[in-house]
This record gives sequence, structure tokens and C-alpha cells, in this order.
Amino acid sequence: MSQVVIDAIDRKILKYLITNARMPFLEIARKCGISGAAIHQRIKKLDESGVILGSRLVVDPKMLGFDVCAYIGIRLQDVSILMQTVDRLKQIPEIVECHFITGTYNLFVKLYCVDNEHLMTTLCDRILAIPGISTTQTYISLNEAFQRQIYVDCLHD
Repeated sequence: MSQVVIDAIDRKILKYLITNARMPFLEIARKCGISGAAIHQRIKKLDESGVILGSRLVVDPKMLGFDVCAYIGIRLQDVSILMQTVDRLKQIPEIVECHFITGTYNLFVKLYCVDNEHLMTTLCDRILAIPGISTTQTYISLNEAFQRQIYVDCLHD
């Protein structure tokens, strides 16, 4: 995937959208000193080029009763089943992220569970039931220190 060239105005637009994806385009245009039509064109360009992957509503899992956040390193017996394993992991709704990684494990997943019993059931009955998974290591998050999007001010013209 090739890198997209963005200028200072694009960075400003992204900064506003990352801070508040619901911010009206006309307000962003006013703050950037460009027309409403220009803001629509620039956001469309950023969207079509793949810089903007969409917008989403962020829900606090704890407010919905998901009190356990865990990360699991997964090692496969044979890397030739990597994509089949990912397809199976996608079917487990507790898993919210899955990453291909280097090091001891092949995959690293993030999941939310209601409690430790739910985590144990998810791990033992669903994840470890996937053929070809040889080892897992689970890390329970005690508390999320912070979360953020990419820092767009570090980009250069």
C-alpha cells in the first residue's frame, strides 16, 4: 500500500475528525479557513485514498458489563493454517482485535468478557477448541491507561 501525501490542511482536518468525528464539516472548514465545498472534496479524497477508514461510535465496555479486558498470544502448530485460524477467531464475538505479530506467538488478540469465568469459558471452550492452536498466553488488563488515534501532528508535508 503506497503512502498518501497529505498537506497541512489535511492534517488539520484529520486532527479535528479524530478529536470529534461528529464535528460538522462546515465548522471544520471554518476553522481551517477553506470553503465548505473544499472540505467535502478533501475529506472525500482522504476517504477514497484509504487514509480515513470510516467513523465509529466508541462504547465503554465496562458500562455494558464487560469488566474483563484480556490479551492473548496464540501460537499455531503450523503457520499454513494462519488464515483459517483468523477466520475461526472472527466468529468469537468477545474478540475485538486480532494482530499478526512477530516473536513467540503468531497472533495476538484482544477480547472483552463479563468476568473471569466468561474469560475462562471463552479461552477453553472456544479459542483452544480451534484446531491447530498449540499454545496461548493470557494477559489480563487491570485498567486501560489511555487510548488514542494516530498523532497526526507528527506527519510532515
